[in-house]
Formats: sequence, C-alpha cells, structure tokens
Amino acid sequence: MTRIKLRYVDRFVDRHGHVRHYFRRPGGRRIPLPGLPGSDDFAAAYKAALAGENTPAAKPKIRGEPGTFNRLATQYFVSPEFLRLRTRTQYVYRLVIERFLVEHGHRRVDEMRRDDVKKIMALKASTPGSANDLLKKIRTLIKFAIDTGWRSDDPTLRIKTFPEQEFHTWTEDEIARYEERWPIGSRERTAFALHLYTGQRRSDVARMAWSDIVGNAINVVQAKTGARLTIPLHPNLIAALRAWPRNNVVMLTTAFNKPFTYAGYGNMMADAIAAAGLPDRCVLHGLRKAAARRLAEAGCTEKEIAAVTGHTTLKEVARYTRAADQKRLAAGAVAKLTEQKPDKNSQPSKSGLGKTEKR
Repeated sequence: MTRIKLRYVDRFVDRHGHVRHYFRRPGGRRIPLPGLPGSDDFAAAYKAALAGENTPAAKPKIRGEPGTFNRLATQYFVSPEFLRLRTRTQYVYRLVIERFLVEHGHRRVDEMRRDDVKKIMALKASTPGSANDLLKKIRTLIKFAIDTGWRSDDPTLRIKTFPEQEFHTWTEDEIARYEERWPIGSRERTAFALHLYTGQRRSDVARMAWSDIVGNAINVVQAKTGARLTIPLHPNLIAALRAWPRNNVVMLTTAFNKPFTYAGYGNMMADAIAAAGLPDRCVLHGLRKAAARRLAEAGCTEKEIAAVTGHTTLKEVARYTRAADQKRLAAGAVAKLTEQKPDKNSQPSKSGLGKTEKR
C-alpha cells in the first residue's frame, strides 16, 4: 500500500495514550484534525485548514489579579514562546508551573526578590531534581515578564542549582538478571529491548508504532528535542519484536490492548524491574545510559553515539559514557606501558603480584 504524506500534518500520542493528528503551518497554531486519516471528517477538516477556513482560536480564560503570577502564566501559555515548544514539553512546563501557582500564583511578579527564590528552593532541597526544574520554570516566567515589561530585573540570576545524583548505568549483570526474569515474548521484555537497543527515552519508547519501522530500521521523532532519528534494528531487538504480537497501532499496550499513558508506562516498567529483584538504583533512564555505554565500549565515537541516542551536545554523551571511556583509556595506557622495555633495576616477582609483607 502506498502511503501519502500530507503537508503540515503531524502525529503524536497524547498523555492518555490516544493517537492525535493536527495541522500546523510553520509559525502557525495547531489545528486538531478529527477522525483517522482517510476518513471523511479528517479529509474535510484538513481541506478547511489548508484553505485557511479555520475557526478563530478561543480566547484564553483570564485568571488572577493584574500583576500576579496567575495572570502572567495565563499570558505565557498563549505566547509564541510557549507555543513553539514541543507538545510534550508544553505539558511538562505547564505541569510544573501550575504546581508553583497553587502556592504563589496570587503573589505579585514585581515583588519577587532573590531571597524569595532561595526560600522556594530550600523547601525542595530534599528533591534536588524537582527543585532545579522548578527554578528553570521560574526563570522562564521571569524572562517572559521582563520581555513584556512587567519587571526589569531577574531575581533568579546567579541562584545556584542543587547537585543532582546521576542516574545509575545498568551493568551487564543487571541486564542479564532482568532478561532472565522476563523472557522473549513478554511485554516487559519487548519494552526492555526497545530501550536497550534504541537508547531512547521513556516518552519516545512508550509511543513507538509499528509504522515507525521502515525496512531494517526504526524512525523516531524525539518528544523532548524534536530530533528525527533513523536507528538500524539490532538483531536482538528484531527477535524480540517478532515474538511480540501486532495488535495495535502502537507497539506497547496495556493488558487491555490499549496504548499506555506516560505515567502508566513508567509504572509498568518500574514494577517489572522490581519483580526482577533488581536494586532501587536500576531505573528506566539507566537503560538509556547502558545503551550509550555499550556503544562506547564497542569503540563508537561520541558523534556515532549521539546519532543513536539523539543527544544534541557531545558534552552530554561524554557524561553518559565517562566510565566506559575511563576503562578503555586506562587499558590502552597500561598496554602501551607494558610494551616498553622493562627497567633494568626492576625485578618483577615470580608470582607477578609482589611479595606479601610479613607481620
């Protein structure tokens, strides 16, 4: 069957696991397209959108008093700065900002001081990742406030973030223990293989569709960055997918054959990891790091690794593969050292491990 690519149409899986289509010209607003591609409703909506016969966007609901963070956020959510973000990124930004507004939405934007930001950060010191993420969103709101003339200074300037503990990179032993618990043909093993052999994030693996596979590769459009990747299928991933039934548009489904929500998918994999008897340090994101580690150990360059993982900076790739690079470089250094002629004054012990001191 010949597939036709419609102009300005994009497809995504929302947080409830539903496949959505929308029309959007570069720089324009998103226009939902009802039904499935090929249906009468879809065709009529697409034709109207293409002709510019669109219903005017509904005016956003105004909340909060003038000058407050509630009012600022209302304006930000309909601004070009926010609408340019990817759909998934918009959802995350809105989620964090809305939580901030519950406590601080009534406060005036021009009255926020540096000490106020520090106090907000201090209250979240027990969860450094969440604290740092909140600081980024507050900075985004303040920057928007400055750009729109609400205030002239930035109280978040030079506020330091908390040090965050890096995600643990799964070891080969931990990978083997998971695979021993979940055999090929199980949903848990199929999901695991998609993570390990594509190196993608949870948000991307959860919405992978069978139609993304073209030939011997899988196409990925990363929800976080928008990066478009074509990743060759590893033989082990091919074996896992062949053993998994194609009962839905998306690859991974619930026990009721429905697409996962973002949170539901994460909970399913967390339960699968726990059932394999693995320690708490083994989290889903650690598989992305394990994929990068394996590529580094195979001798791949940072650019080659980034071509698979989709990292936008080589600095981030280097952070992911630091341990693998250290082992490889140390082994190479010692090998070069042993190739040199031994020191005449050095007499290696017969055991090769030196003598044991007598006490």
